[in-house]
Amino acid sequence: MKNTRLQYILIAALIGGVALVGCKKKEDTAIVPPVATEPMPAPAPMPMPAPASDFAVNSIDLGNTVGADMKVVMPATTFAPKDTIHASVSTTGMAANANVTGKWLFQDGQTVHEDPKTVTTTGPAMHDFSISKPDGFPAGNYKFELWVNGALAQTREFMVK
Repeated sequence: MKNTRLQYILIAALIGGVALVGCKKKEDTAIVPPVATEPMPAPAPMPMPAPASDFAVNSIDLGNTVGADMKVVMPATTFAPKDTIHASVSTTGMAANANVTGKWLFQDGQTVHEDPKTVTTTGPAMHDFSISKPDGFPAGNYKFELWVNGALAQTREFMVK
């Protein structure tokens, strides 16, 4: 009889537990739509630090012939009227899209020719600027000016005889 009584007690406890769970007051729950999440954007790449402004003009040599390395073969300061005149410019340092302009001027300051270039370099480099006139330059004194990003870097004077 003890077993039967124990069984009745267990069954009653079980039914009471189920009744309590079933009678529990339901809470008002609002239906919340799931929050749309966008994927996290990839972090922006770190910009490369701007190289130090170490781009500089070392020298300018004038001559009437340049080699494959863009260096003047025989530097000169006097030219014949029908010569092609080269300005071989040696630079060092780094430059990203530097505005480099060679200006050829006649003795009265008149611009004979301008030769703008965009230069990108990561070290020592040679740059060739040239001018020619098939019917010949007038005799006189001339000047070659090299401008880098709007600033005069160097000049070289020469003659045409």
